[in-house]
Amino acid sequence: MKNIRYLLALAFLVIFTRCQDFDEIEKNPNQTITAPPSLILTGIQNDMLEDPWSLEHRWNQYWCCNYNYYGNNEYSWTNATLKFQTLKNVLKMEEEALNTGAKALNPYSALGKFFRAYFYVRMTQQVGDLPLEEALQGLENTTPAYATQKDIYLKALEWLEGANNDLASLIAAGTPAPTSPLGDIFAGDIYLGNSLQAWQKIVNAFTLRVLISLSKKESDADLNIKNRFNAIVSNPAKYPLLASAADNLQIYYNGSTSLYPTNPGSRGLDKGRYNMAEMYVKTLTDLEDPRVFVTCNPAEAKLKAGIAFDSFDAYVGASSAESLDDMSSKAGKGEYSYANQLRYYGTYAGPEPALMLGYAEQNFAIAEAINRGWITGDAATYYNNGIIASMEVYGIKDGSSLKVTTADDVVLGEVIPSVTDYLDNAAVKYAGNNATGLTQILTQKYLAFFQNSGLEAYYNQRRTGIPAFAEGTGTGNNGVIPKRWLYPSSEETTNSENLDKAIQSQFGAMGDSKNAEIYIIKD
Repeated sequence: MKNIRYLLALAFLVIFTRCQDFDEIEKNPNQTITAPPSLILTGIQNDMLEDPWSLEHRWNQYWCCNYNYYGNNEYSWTNATLKFQTLKNVLKMEEEALNTGAKALNPYSALGKFFRAYFYVRMTQQVGDLPLEEALQGLENTTPAYATQKDIYLKALEWLEGANNDLASLIAAGTPAPTSPLGDIFAGDIYLGNSLQAWQKIVNAFTLRVLISLSKKESDADLNIKNRFNAIVSNPAKYPLLASAADNLQIYYNGSTSLYPTNPGSRGLDKGRYNMAEMYVKTLTDLEDPRVFVTCNPAEAKLKAGIAFDSFDAYVGASSAESLDDMSSKAGKGEYSYANQLRYYGTYAGPEPALMLGYAEQNFAIAEAINRGWITGDAATYYNNGIIASMEVYGIKDGSSLKVTTADDVVLGEVIPSVTDYLDNAAVKYAGNNATGLTQILTQKYLAFFQNSGLEAYYNQRRTGIPAFAEGTGTGNNGVIPKRWLYPSSEETTNSENLDKAIQSQFGAMGDSKNAEIYIIKD
C-alpha cells in the first residue's frame, strides 16, 4: 500500500510540473516583491497613529493606574523605540512611485519630505543626537556618524519648506489625469482623503509646532526661528494653515475593524483600576471649566457627602506622585473621579478621533509666538479660538446641555455651560503679552491636549515647566520626571563608537541618562 501511494504521488508531481509554465518555475521566490506607493503610504501613516488612553497619557498626567497588577504611574521608560524602519519605508514609497513612471516631483516625493521631518523630530525629541546624513544606507554603511540635534532640526525645517513648495507646485499643476502614471496619482491616504491641499496645511501647522518647540533657541541665528515663524503666519497664500477643526490630522475609529481604545469590551477590566489625575482635573476645576463635566464622572464619595454633581468640588483627581497603595485605597473608597464611563466606554467607535495635529494647538502656538514677541497680532484672539476649538470637541457651546452621569451611568442631571462667561472668567481672560498671559496659553494648551497628540503635553511641559507636573514616589525615578529616553540597546551593539561620541558630546560624565538634558531644552 505504501508503494502504491508513493507511485501515485510521484505521478501527480510529474503531471503537475509538466503543466506548469517554465517561466513561473524559474522565478526566484527570494526576489524582492514590489508594492504600489499608495499601499506603502498607508503603512507609514499607520506608524504615525497615536491613540488616546495610552500609557503616554499617564506620563502627560491626564489619568492614573491605581492597580499594581495592571501597571503604575512611574516614568519607567528606558530605551527609545526609533522609527528608522518607517523612514526606510518612506524611501521605498518614493522609489516605487518612480518605478510606476511618476515624474521626479510627485505627491509621494513631496510627502516623503514631510514624513522625514515628522519622524526625525519625533525621534530626536526622545533621545537627542541621531544618525542623519549617513543613515538609511543599509549594508553600505552600518556605522553611521551622528548629527547634532541642532543639525537635525535644521534639516527637518529644510524638508518641511521643501514639502510645502512641492505641494504648492503639484496643486498649481492641477489634479493628475486618470491616464497619468500610477505614482502621479495620490492614493492610499487614510487621514485626509488624498487631498494635497489638506496636506499642505498640515505641513505648515507642523512647522509651527516644530518652531515653537525650539523657543529656548529663539536667538540662534542659524535656526532663525522668529523669522521662519513670521514668514508662515504672515503669508497665508504661500503657507496655508488649518482653518478649522475640519482640517485636523486625525482618524476616526469605525467600531469594527478599528476599535476605540476604551470600549464596552474593556470596561469590565478597566473599571475601578484607572482614575483621573489631579494635574488635569484640578486645573479644570480651579478654572471652573465645563470640560470636567464631559470628561470625568464626579467622585462617588463627594456625591455621598452631599456635594452637588454640578459643583466643581465634586471632581477630584489623584496626584500622579501619590504612592500606589494610597491611590488604590482612596480610589476604592470612591474619593477619585473616573473617566466618564458612559462617554469613553459606551461604544466601540468612541466619542472622539485619534488626533495627531489640530487647529486648537495651532492657535495656541501662534498666541505663544505673539506673547513672546516673535510676531505681531492679537494673542487674545488666537488664545480664545484655541479654547473654543477645544470646547467644541466635547460639544460645549453657549447654551448646550451636558449630561452628567455617575460611573455606573446613572444620569444625575444636566449642566448648561456658557463659553462666553468662561472666557470672561478672571482666571481665564487673557492677561496680555506677559508672563501671566504665557502661563494661561500654556495651561489651556495642556488642557486641549487631553488624550490626543501623543506626548506633546509632556514635551511642552518639559520645555516650559507649565503646568507644574507632580513628582514623587508615584512617578518613580527617585521622584524626578526624566528628560529623555535612552538610546536603543542595538546601537551599543552595532554602532558603539559613534554612539559613545554622541553621548559624550551631549551629556559628558552624566552619560546616557534619562535625567540628562538634550539640546532643545537647554537654556
